[in-house]
Amino acid sequence: MSERESAAPTAAAPPAPRKRADARRNEQVLLDAAAAAFVASGVEVPVRDIAKRAGVGVGTIYRHFPTRADLIVAVYRHQVEACAAAGPALLADNDSPYAALARWIDMFVDFLVTKHGLAGALQSDDSTFDALHAYFIDRLLPVCAELLAAARAAGEIGVDIEPYPLMRGVGNLCVGAESDARYDARRLVTILITGLGPAETNRPRGPKPVAAGPK
Repeated sequence: MSERESAAPTAAAPPAPRKRADARRNEQVLLDAAAAAFVASGVEVPVRDIAKRAGVGVGTIYRHFPTRADLIVAVYRHQVEACAAAGPALLADNDSPYAALARWIDMFVDFLVTKHGLAGALQSDDSTFDALHAYFIDRLLPVCAELLAAARAAGEIGVDIEPYPLMRGVGNLCVGAESDARYDARRLVTILITGLGPAETNRPRGPKPVAAGPK
């Protein structure tokens, strides 16, 4: 090898971790803005409205998500990941595993009820959405199972129930809630979760006994 060839510049170094972290944060901002726009106006909200919420140009949205389907999928996954990450965090932050389970279910209800328009989009014929239901189950079922197991081990669950029927039941209670102001899905879910507690804590309380008077 000649001296000139040996002096040739080396290959460019890989991007710095700081730059990659900034790119991830910027994408999270876009996804949060898109999720908020979907809640407010549905998944057909104009891209310019999402860009305005995120404080970026429309071109930035399209660079990250070339099609609306790409954006919908990304928002859905973003929300699922937030819900999945919340389970272990709630267990760590709560002395009562049952309280952690109840708070996680409340977050799960938020996800189900406020993903305005996402459910309809996911039922379309677009093949982009085909794998999302399996992704939803794969990510959230183990989280629910962990919370249930912790509450059961602590003696705070008095009902033998598996995570899938519980999540399916909560999901069924949430159907149509976003379009009917008279239907309070969250209250019914709270009743369901309360019923998971030990029998003695859920037994209806009768009237207090009247103290016997002097004879």
